[in-house]
Amino acid sequence: MANQHGCISALVGAFILLGGCAAIAQNGESFKARLSTVPVDATMLPTVAGSGSLRAVLAGNRLTISGSFEGLHSSAIRANIHVGPQKGIRGPAVHDLTVTKEKAGSISGSVDLTSSEVEDLRNGHLYVQIDSERAPEGNLWGWVLR
Repeated sequence: MANQHGCISALVGAFILLGGCAAIAQNGESFKARLSTVPVDATMLPTVAGSGSLRAVLAGNRLTISGSFEGLHSSAIRANIHVGPQKGIRGPAVHDLTVTKEKAGSISGSVDLTSSEVEDLRNGHLYVQIDSERAPEGNLWGWVLR
């Protein structure tokens, strides 16, 4: 009877451990970004404005992003995920996101990342950029970090 009780306890423990691992896998890795203006030069100062934030979850290679922004001088026209060679250095757009085409609104999307993009994300090389009518080369930026 004692041996049977020990086996049941071991099985219950294994199920709890597996359940905890499954919950972590379902929740994925969490990231966030603060969206702010980063004028490239003085001529951009009158055209960029606003702020925002977003959360991102990586489950496997699927990255899901949701957030909001406000205070743009002109309506948003697009949002993308970009990869930079290092944090703070601009790079090319690699994925499109959905953005409210207003001066304030939401940003969202789910994309499948390549293995190198997952590594870039974990190393702080991915950022989100919102472009607007008056700042089509970027109004708000936010580096996606843990």
